[in-house]
Parts: sequence; C-alpha cells; structure tokens
Amino acid sequence: MAQLRRRVVQFGLLVAVCCNVMMVVSVMTDNDKVEATEFDEAILSCVYSLQRNSKHRLEWKKIERGSGDVSFVYYQGNIDGSLKGRAEMFDSSIRIKNVTRKDSAMYRCEVTTAAGYVEEVEVDLTVLVLPATPMCDVPRNVMTGTVAELKCRENEGFPASQYDWYKDGERLQVKAPTAKVKTSPGSYTININSGTLQFNTVAKTDTGEYYCEAYNRVGRSKKCLAKKMQVDDLNVGGIVAAAVVVSLVIALCGLGVFHAHKRGYFSKGHSSQKTRSVYKPAPSVQNEFKHTKSFVI
Repeated sequence: MAQLRRRVVQFGLLVAVCCNVMMVVSVMTDNDKVEATEFDEAILSCVYSLQRNSKHRLEWKKIERGSGDVSFVYYQGNIDGSLKGRAEMFDSSIRIKNVTRKDSAMYRCEVTTAAGYVEEVEVDLTVLVLPATPMCDVPRNVMTGTVAELKCRENEGFPASQYDWYKDGERLQVKAPTAKVKTSPGSYTININSGTLQFNTVAKTDTGEYYCEAYNRVGRSKKCLAKKMQVDDLNVGGIVAAAVVVSLVIALCGLGVFHAHKRGYFSKGHSSQKTRSVYKPAPSVQNEFKHTKSFVI
C-alpha cells in the first residue's frame, strides 16, 4: 500500500512538472497553410507567449520539400537566407514582399527558452504560378482518313496546367478531361490534362488554323502561335500508277537478267576480251658451242 502511494505521488509530481513546463512558452499560428500568387505578398504567422518575461530566442527555418534540407530565414534578429532583402519581421511573424516559386516550402517558427525548452509551429507556403505561353505542335499537311495529333505543352504553371484548343478562332468543344467529340464526318479527342488534340480519321473539313491556351487557378496564358493544318485527299490514282510503273521496271530488269544468264554472260570463265598471244624467247643455253676435238692443219 505504501509503495502504491509513493508511485501516485511521483506521478503527481511528474504531471505538475509537465504542466509547469507547458506553461513556460506556447507557440501558435493564425494560418498553417498559406497560398500566394507569385510576386504577391505572403505572411507567415507566428504568435507566442511566455509564462514570465524570461530570456528566449526566436528563429525561423525553411524546410525544403522533397530533400528536407533546412536553412535559416530568421536568425539572431535578422532576415537571412533566401528571404534576405525581400522580407521583413513584424512582431514574430514574417511578411514576404514578393514571393517566388522557389519560396514554396515548409517554414518552422521556433521559440527557445533560456532553460533550453523549445516550442515550435510549422507553416506550409505554396506559391501559385501563372502558366507560361505554351508550345504547340501542329502538322502542316495531312492526308484524309489518317490519324493527326496536335500537341500543346508548358511546364511553368502551378498547379499543373490544363489546355484549350481553338480552330480558326473558335474554342473546340470539350466536356470532360478526356472527351471524344463527334463531328461530321470525322471525330476528335481532346485531353485537357496532356494538351493533345487527336483526329482519328481526319477529313478535309478539319483544315484550318489551330492554336492552344494553358490555364490553371491563377489565370490563362497567352495563346501559342496559330499554325495551319492542310488536309488533302489521298491521290489513289497516282499511287496505283506509280505502283504499276515500279512493277514494270522490276519486270523488265528481271527479264534482262534472265536473257543475260541464258546467253552465258554470267558463266564462269567467260570473258569479252580476246586472248592475246605473248611471245616468249627460248632460254639461252650457256656454252652452246663447245670444242670436242682439236684440229691441226
């Protein structure tokens, strides 16, 4: 029984110490998720209170998304790091005068007491970026009945951009992120997320000037340069005539090879050149005339 009482007293003391520590400093924020358009102002809020006017240290840190790298943006009473020259303190909060896309990160407000106790709060800053002028890829010449794909893309906007396509100044109809719209006589498919406009069976009526625009929550980009897509009928007669000519040429070549082979032009040892006779002098015999006997007259 005495041991139980002792443990209860110890637990009570522990709770009292914890409560006393918790009352030393408290830190909070008015907004833990901040969104701001690029080049506008953003406020990172931090409010803290101390149990009594004791010595303490206030710091702000930036935690990069993905890598987790940590750097100071407010240290020893000065704006520092990537915010230097672009931000100012008011009380314990930070006002960024003109945010950029590189400022998107998690920010931590830390208050440290003289006893070494640290209390903190985090603020998530997201910078929204207007889409840039997209690049559009439009084929110049297309044959009727074939597949034609037009592409539109930009990589600056945040959140990720979606896309509209225009033909001769009029917006092409689309009802869903990936919508197949039937027209007469063909059809096209627009994917507003990838920016592709595809004609499955292109027709002459699809001839025209095409351009695209990118947009997101921030606004719309400038349109890309309009490009003309010319759709022509497939010249079936010309293709057939060309095929006939090629077939005749191949047949004539084959016939010529056959006759040449029949006449022996490709026989082994056959030569069109005449054989030339070459005179070779007989080898000289050394000491051709030898004296076998001596004559005395």
